[in-house]
Amino acid sequence: MPAAGAERRAWLALVRAPGIGPIRVRRLFDHFGSAAALLDAGPAAWRAAGLADRYHAALKQPDAAALDADERWLAAPGRTFIALDDPRYPQRLREIAAAPIGLFTLGDIGLLDAPQLAIVGARRATLQARRDAAAFAAELVRGGFTVTSGLATGIDGAAHKGALDAGGTTLAVCANGLDRVYPPRHHELAHAIAERGLLVSEFPPGVTPRPEYFPRRNRVISGLSVGVLVVEAARRSGSLITARLAAEQGREVFAVPGSIHNPLAQGCHDLIRDGARLVESAADIFEELGVDPPTAGSAPESSASTAPDALQQRILDALGFEPLALDRLIERLDVPVGALHEALLTLELTGQITSAAGDVLTRLSGKNEV
Repeated sequence: MPAAGAERRAWLALVRAPGIGPIRVRRLFDHFGSAAALLDAGPAAWRAAGLADRYHAALKQPDAAALDADERWLAAPGRTFIALDDPRYPQRLREIAAAPIGLFTLGDIGLLDAPQLAIVGARRATLQARRDAAAFAAELVRGGFTVTSGLATGIDGAAHKGALDAGGTTLAVCANGLDRVYPPRHHELAHAIAERGLLVSEFPPGVTPRPEYFPRRNRVISGLSVGVLVVEAARRSGSLITARLAAEQGREVFAVPGSIHNPLAQGCHDLIRDGARLVESAADIFEELGVDPPTAGSAPESSASTAPDALQQRILDALGFEPLALDRLIERLDVPVGALHEALLTLELTGQITSAAGDVLTRLSGKNEV
């Protein structure tokens, strides 16, 4: 039954008990039969159940003020606490090692057991990778998946936005209490997810993000999902932690390859070498998971408003898919500079190229091509 009254408060006390952790709590819960009985048992019974004395103080004297604050936060509409023994606790997550003691949620809790595909990647992702993440997300939600990620900048944010823009659902797992938004720049995005998807955290209100919390968040992202797609990641990346956890949890791991000159592609290449499925389109994911792809014609039109003319196509061909300095492009094309600049402006306005500092140009694939 859903935790309520004294039992819910006991679960909240266990969530806040420092140092004990989900594995010990789960063992103790199985021994005593309920969270309230666990807390009421006392030192002798805890010791007999195998709990070392150094953990007893956390159970004997729960922080009443913090628990009162948790109860006040949960009193508002749309906010829920789902304890480990609650039938609403997602079954996929329950089966992983060190499953969270409980989940704080804001939004549609029905999404917890929805088919989920995680999309993760670099925070400082390239523009093309962010476009790819959004396009994969859009196609995945059209195929019936909820897109799950971690609300971080870069790939995470692009995936959440891509899912919402396509009219689908998305779930964000946070490394902090749900009474705040991290990173702050995603305040509007977090509110959109709360309204049209779900925010989830194992951390109670008031908890601020810390470096050690992000790997804990990552195990929840992969634990909720049937697979994890890494769009862009360096070799030392939290996204690779998520991919490793996914593999350990028996989830599928997918990776998007990139340029050999891009350090943010090296993590994906390592994953592919280690057995991750190389994907170039969402169809590769549907095929691996045995899911029927969306019907033809379900994708929206490309972001480019018009097809390139002959000069614009020559520019795109000359650029290839690697960044190229403007002066090198001029060397490759024997055309008047005025006409070249006009064509470049059109290509940038229609989202087919982007320019960076130092007049470096990069060709972009279509927003919805995956």
